[in-house]
Amino acid sequence: MAEVAHVRGGLDTEDMTTMFIETENTPNPATLKFLPGRPVTGDTRTVDFGEASAAEGRSELAETLFALPDVKRVFLGSDFVSITKAPDVSWGDMKPVVLSTLTTFFESGRDVLAGDDEALKYDIAPEDADVVVRIRDLLDTRVRPAVAGDGGDIAFRGYKDGVVYLTMQGACSGCPSSRATLKHGVENMLRHYVPEVQSVEQVED
Repeated sequence: MAEVAHVRGGLDTEDMTTMFIETENTPNPATLKFLPGRPVTGDTRTVDFGEASAAEGRSELAETLFALPDVKRVFLGSDFVSITKAPDVSWGDMKPVVLSTLTTFFESGRDVLAGDDEALKYDIAPEDADVVVRIRDLLDTRVRPAVAGDGGDIAFRGYKDGVVYLTMQGACSGCPSSRATLKHGVENMLRHYVPEVQSVEQVED
């Protein structure tokens, strides 16, 4: 169930606004999904930062969040931010600080991403181009929308010799059921609709 936080912002008493940030639980109890009610990446791109050093020079928002104590992972979706915390702290303690940080950042009008931070590109053999188109279409239309609802994403990383390589991102990255979802859900679907697919393997960024 989503919760809505009313965060008051503004520069002075004559210019006070209220920003509404929804929070949603994810299948991963260490990860919480924050919906600021405005674009984050603003398109189909998703960016997953597994550690603070990965965000340096790429996302000021992610860098700001990693500066908070006990933030271990930051995932940026089209219209949401998923944050994974350290296991020994509670969301009750962390949530107000994260909400305040998100509000301050979005009200500043700063860019979330530095430049055109695209996902990694992988060379595809020319003879596999049609297969890859079908794989990516299925991922984009049937898999990614459902996974985004849980605060994560599945990124296509490559295809070779019948094997599809995918990366679990955001809440899905550390979710105990992610491997089962990948092997039994995604793999079975791809093999059904794309006969050339033999298996799906998870790779890390």
